[in-house]
Amino acid sequence: MFTYILTIIAVILAIYNITKIDFSNPFKGESVIALITVVASLCVIFLMAILRVSKKIERTQKRKS
Repeated sequence: MFTYILTIIAVILAIYNITKIDFSNPFKGESVIALITVVASLCVIFLMAILRVSKKIERTQKRKS
């Protein structure tokens, strides 16, 4: 449950920061901060997906033994 909440927060944060990027000049001013935050949010989404798969494998292994 916790991983889903973090994923939803990360998605909302990524969407919000994508709107803050100035695509004509993405590496100046606040656009850089928005880009970094989008990348960080995508990392959180990826890590939470890995954690969910890991927990699912762990549950499967416990059932078999």
